[in-house]
Amino acid sequence: MEEMILIGLDLSMASSDTIEILISDENVEIELFREIIDSNKKRPEILLLLAEGLYVPDDIREEAGRLVNAGLAQRQPEKRDKAYNKESLLQKLQRLTVGEKILLALRGGRDIRSILLRESNKEVALSVLKNPKITETEVENIAHSRQVTEDALRVISKNREWMKSYTVMLALVSNPKTPPGIGSGLVVNLKKKDLTLLVKNKNVSEAVRINAKKLLDIKGQG
Repeated sequence: MEEMILIGLDLSMASSDTIEILISDENVEIELFREIIDSNKKRPEILLLLAEGLYVPDDIREEAGRLVNAGLAQRQPEKRDKAYNKESLLQKLQRLTVGEKILLALRGGRDIRSILLRESNKEVALSVLKNPKITETEVENIAHSRQVTEDALRVISKNREWMKSYTVMLALVSNPKTPPGIGSGLVVNLKKKDLTLLVKNKNVSEAVRINAKKLLDIKGQG
């Protein structure tokens, strides 16, 4: 799977669909546009996307236009189905390969991440958590979610920076999908009011509730 991830990160091999999805995100990092044009100077379909993209920086847009006009790309741009632009982001993502989805999970913006996090392929979903642009708020939402895999919750619990956030930690403990061994170990860090709520929460595992009750007894009910 590591080899597949490396293939997915090769922007010179990415399909025009993948590139278009990437650059259609207003929150994509500026550096990505430079990587795309440097890797695709002889692909007219990609250069045209950069020349016409709404969120493409002016310098990249101008360079892409010059490359197309200078004839550095010998092939004609591939023809696109007019219906493509009317498709939803979800529909476009569904047509991609696993490798392309991993690329988008690692480099895409918030909307892309939110969709790919629910992917049935575990490697795609987990790659979202490796995206350097993922925010603490997103991580908290993932920690709350009952739709994500246990593996995703384990990854969050092992990230020291994320676990410095009390809200992320509380979300993990309160999530019924969090493995009991992880939830039980985090209970010790909770505030008294949250322990009280946890004891009454029938959705979490019995082990988590028992640990919460023990800590409450130690801290006193008053």
